[in-house]
Amino acid sequence: QVQLVESGGGLVQAGGSLRLSCEVSGRTFSTYAMGWFRQAPGKEREFVAAIRWGGISTYYADSVKGRFTISRDNAKNTVALQMNSLKPEDTAVYYCAAQLARVPPATASHYDYWGQGTQVTVSS
Repeated sequence: QVQLVESGGGLVQAGGSLRLSCEVSGRTFSTYAMGWFRQAPGKEREFVAAIRWGGISTYYADSVKGRFTISRDNAKNTVALQMNSLKPEDTAVYYCAAQLARVPPATASHYDYWGQGTQVTVSS
């Protein structure tokens, strides 16, 4: 079992920044790929970013490239999402997820464990 707990969400004005953090407990953290997804009201959950085991390979949705940065700290068992230049369309509940298998990281169904989510609201 893996437990994931997100933190760092909140309300920010457009153009501002937020840093989300996901604390991972349970199974050995370093064996997983980690991802961030988001879901806005009335919309499907969508991929935001992912990072592979060694933290070398990262993946981003086109909508966040150049603005968001995913990182991981295996020693602290955390994965972070730094979000800059936020836009109102970034408003959503953001979820941290852990992937067990070596499969493409941008598909929600490829993830085995999920956090409870943290709300991010960007005002215009």
